[in-house]
Amino acid sequence: MTTARIDARFAVLKAEGRAGFVAYVMAGDPSPEATLDILSGLVEAGADVLELGFPFSDPMAEGPTIQRAALRGLKSGLTLKGTLELARRFRAGNADTPLILMGYLNPVEQMGYRAFAEAADAAGVDGVIIVDCPPEESADLVEALDAARLSLIRLATPTSDDERLKVIARGTSGFVYYVSVAGVTGVKEAVAGDVAPAVALVRNATGLPVAVGFGVKTPERAAEIARVADAVVVGSALVDRIEAAVTENRDPVADVLSLARDLSHAVRSARAAETV
Repeated sequence: MTTARIDARFAVLKAEGRAGFVAYVMAGDPSPEATLDILSGLVEAGADVLELGFPFSDPMAEGPTIQRAALRGLKSGLTLKGTLELARRFRAGNADTPLILMGYLNPVEQMGYRAFAEAADAAGVDGVIIVDCPPEESADLVEALDAARLSLIRLATPTSDDERLKVIARGTSGFVYYVSVAGVTGVKEAVAGDVAPAVALVRNATGLPVAVGFGVKTPERAAEIARVADAVVVGSALVDRIEAAVTENRDPVADVLSLARDLSHAVRSARAAETV
C-alpha cells in the first residue's frame, strides 16, 4: 500500500501545529458536475483531505441527511464506477490533496475487490473507508487494496476497547477515523471533553493520526475538536447546506463553500487561539 499523499498531508499539519479539516460530500449530489466543482472548491476553501461518498441505497450508519444525499446521488445516475470517474477528473486537476472514498461494501463486492482496487488506484484515490466491513471479514478486501497500493482507513468508536483497537490497527494505514458519538451521522454532537481521552487512546494503540467525525456541525464545535484531534471531519453539515440550497433554488456550490471556508478557518485557528 501507499499512503504518500495522506502521510505528507499529516506531516505538514504536524509541522504547522494544527489539525486538518476533512470535508465529506456525496458523489452526484446534486449532480456529477456540481460535485466536481464542489471538490475543487473545497480545496480552495481550505480542506486538507477530501472524503467522497459513493451512493448506496441502504447506508446503515447514516442519519437522514446523508441518506437523502445518497438517494440524490443515485437519482443523478452516479454508480460506483461513476464515482471513480469523478475521482479521476478531480485528480487530473489536483495532484496533492488526499482523496478518500467512503461507502458500503455491497457496491464494492458487486464490482469485485480487485477490479475496484485497481480502478480506484487508476483514478488517483488514496484510500477507502468501508463502513460496514469489520476487520474479521476484510482479508480479501485488504489483499486487493494492498496490491493496488491503497490505504484502508478503519473506524474506531466510543465502544472500542484496548483489545478491539489492536484488531482495528492491523491493516489500517493513513489515519484512523474516530466516530465520536454512538449512533448515526448528523444527529448528535461531539463533545471535546469526551473525545480527548479517546483520541489519545486510539493514537497510542495504532500509532496513526486520528480524525474525528460523526458529530461536528458548526465552526465552533469544529474548533473545539481541532484542539484535541489530528483532524476534524465534517460531512452532514456540508450536505445539509447543499440540500437547502437546492430546495431554495440557490447555488449549492457557493453555499457549501461558504460554510467550508468558515469551518476551515475555525479548524486552522483553533490551536493558535489557545496560545494567545
